[in-house]
Amino acid sequence: MKIGLNIGYWGAGNDSTNLELAREADRLGFSVVWVAEAYGSDAATVLGWLAARTERIDLGSAILQIPARRPTMTAMTAATLDNLSGGRFRLGLGVSGPQVSEGCYGVPFGKPVQRTREYVDIVGKALRCERVRHHSTHFQLPLPGGPGKALPLAVPPVREHIPLYLASLGPKNLELTGEIADGWLGLFFSPEHGRESLDRIRAGRAKIGATLDGFDVVTTAPLAVGDDWRSAADHARPYVAGFVGGAGSRKQNFYRDLVARMGYASAADEIRDRYLTMDYAGAMAAIPAEFLDATSLLGPKDRIADRMRALAEAGVTTLALSPTHPEPEASKAALRVAAEALDASGVGD
Repeated sequence: MKIGLNIGYWGAGNDSTNLELAREADRLGFSVVWVAEAYGSDAATVLGWLAARTERIDLGSAILQIPARRPTMTAMTAATLDNLSGGRFRLGLGVSGPQVSEGCYGVPFGKPVQRTREYVDIVGKALRCERVRHHSTHFQLPLPGGPGKALPLAVPPVREHIPLYLASLGPKNLELTGEIADGWLGLFFSPEHGRESLDRIRAGRAKIGATLDGFDVVTTAPLAVGDDWRSAADHARPYVAGFVGGAGSRKQNFYRDLVARMGYASAADEIRDRYLTMDYAGAMAAIPAEFLDATSLLGPKDRIADRMRALAEAGVTTLALSPTHPEPEASKAALRVAAEALDASGVGD
């Protein structure tokens, strides 16, 4: 198992800290740093900035939002970032949620599985420098009856193949991920509850005559180091509450649904209800300590090493760490502890 870093969204007041974390992860030999976007900062600009300030670490989008860009523009962006970084870019894609897709981009959210399949097909054609032709439900290239012609990408990527990842939660999207992607971007994964997701991905791999061998199972886990894991867990509460409570509406929140499927339905509802009424302290307090422990890396180095070992045995191949300490130096120190824990665990690649 390899470890990476997930710095999440830019522009939340911790930008200089995120840059220092990325540099520290690069120095420590982490495999990849992931950057997110929602409806604030975009991931591509931040990744270009990081490409100029790091040397070895791969740079991944987690995610570039499918409704935000036409697929050929995503291919152009991927090729450009691969060139700027000297072949270090990884392309993570996802459909986002209906509130962002329809509210921010004006793109209907319906039929996300078919839309993702078409999108990935077009991106792949463009990155292979084929003349892009595609005529299906969601995309028409070139537009019929007009002056447009099928064009190849004028600037190819450095590598013949840029690794492509999908962020997916539901059963159909998980199966699609196994079928058409090189890796999966997961969240709130635990050894105790992750088997169902990986079984769905395996089913998708089986459709193309493949297994999970060589497929990158990536999960992001909050990281908080301390002598007492329960005290450390409090640092992870804002991270979890933001997804379970704020990443959707009262009627539709995919992260709330995931937490409910893991056996915490009552808590997930309370977190959502309190968060949506701006009772953020109450939402954080409603997160069960057991859930935090199951989906995070908490406590001293030896305990973190044990958890890393369990995640690797459960099938995780890249563990993306999201330090949750409020102090920048504490977050950098946590990355160093995590690197030492990986060595101690015996599962490092």
